[in-house]
Amino acid sequence: MLVCRQSKNLLYRVTNINLKRCMGSISEDSGHAEFVYNRNPRNLEKLRIAYKPAGYHLEKPGREFWHKLQVTTSKRHVTASVLHHTGMVPILATTAEWAIRKQLFSTLDKMAYITIGKVLAQRCLECGISDMIHTYEVLPNSKLEALLENLSKGGVRLEEDPRYKSPNPWDQERPEKPWEHY
Repeated sequence: MLVCRQSKNLLYRVTNINLKRCMGSISEDSGHAEFVYNRNPRNLEKLRIAYKPAGYHLEKPGREFWHKLQVTTSKRHVTASVLHHTGMVPILATTAEWAIRKQLFSTLDKMAYITIGKVLAQRCLECGISDMIHTYEVLPNSKLEALLENLSKGGVRLEEDPRYKSPNPWDQERPEKPWEHY
């Protein structure tokens, strides 16, 4: 019985220490945290209130996106990546990777595009990216169509929701807040 109380007491202390680390400094009088750290750098994009750069209206293709799909084909390999609006590439899948290349007969055929679509969809969902845009004109029964189809089958939407703009008091229609319906 004594061992059980000691383990519960130890568990209680470890839990409190970890909560204090995550929540910041805890004021002793109220029992509530003064501030909370949000460690997700893409949180404002998920809430649809982050800045979405528009670029110039004459630019083709435009720059109004948070995440954009890029597919490049070289002489030997296919590469699909997700481009963030800041210019960084958070996720990349290519047939030059040993684990993917080992499973393929050819690194440029339709099956390579299908595989890259599946792998990129899985990596996007693991990283928390569930929607992105693409600017490609897709021909029916093409390799690129197979990649996009497997990307959307994997759970990634190929369109982004518009940015939420706070309504003015005199606006007749008020948009639904994206963070309230989850």
